[in-house]
Amino acid sequence: MQKMKSIDPKELAIPEVHQLLLGSVGPRPIAFASTISSDGIPNLSPFSFFNVFSANPPILVFSPARSGRTKLQKDTYHNVKAVPEVVINVVTMDMVQQMSLSSSPYPPEVNEFVKSGFTPVKSEVVAPSRVLESPVQFECKVNQVIELGDGGGAGNLIICEVVRIHVNEELFNEAGRIDQKKINLVSRMGGNWYCHANEHSMFEVQKPLTTIGIGFDQIPSDILQSEILSANDLGLLASVEELPDETAVNEYKLLELSELFIELEDQAVELEQALHREAKKRLSENQVTEAWMTLLSFNN
Repeated sequence: MQKMKSIDPKELAIPEVHQLLLGSVGPRPIAFASTISSDGIPNLSPFSFFNVFSANPPILVFSPARSGRTKLQKDTYHNVKAVPEVVINVVTMDMVQQMSLSSSPYPPEVNEFVKSGFTPVKSEVVAPSRVLESPVQFECKVNQVIELGDGGGAGNLIICEVVRIHVNEELFNEAGRIDQKKINLVSRMGGNWYCHANEHSMFEVQKPLTTIGIGFDQIPSDILQSEILSANDLGLLASVEELPDETAVNEYKLLELSELFIELEDQAVELEQALHREAKKRLSENQVTEAWMTLLSFNN
């Protein structure tokens, strides 16, 4: 049982609330937002209060918050109020240091494209420029700006409708989708920490879009109470739509597990633990049916 600390955010200073939120909610995608002032001055700044919220229409939302120290709004906020357009560029590992540099508190008249060494590219539909170095760029119209407060740290929801998408052709796989192992994205964590989404940190979990798993309540109690199988293991077991039938279990037991049953014939506890370890190995290899047959063989 975890020992939880209960916190009332109203009793904390804003910087403490800020650190709790950012330290807990992550990794957060980064909106590298390109805007333009009413005087035509470009601005480029990253925001990790960001995500996609709709596909029809395609909507992205990010939030440039008021300064926690001065309570002043950021240049990006003023720009989208004056010129309601923005380009949201994704951020990759290859550009993370330049991106970080652009977040320096430069005065409004300073062009962050120049300061951070990024290359501006003329957009097709909106006035702000795209970032050449970003492999995916979203040209957006700003539909709405929702101000969440007037104190330091208060956010401003910039609701953007995507009107043009630019994608580096090298990112597409044979199915015409963006290859997640190629896009090389980075995201924000708490403090100075970032997260690199590469093949070493990513893993797949099949979505139950059309399947209905049996659920934890249908897992036999001896398996549910296993000291070897983790909660994630049990979650994978519970995702199947039906259990293997007795015939399949007996055949699997004879062909794949006979040596184990012979070796531990008179050691029931050791046999059950060995079967649970074998099932855990099968689950790590995403062989869920085989894991179930291994577990069910104990009582067959």
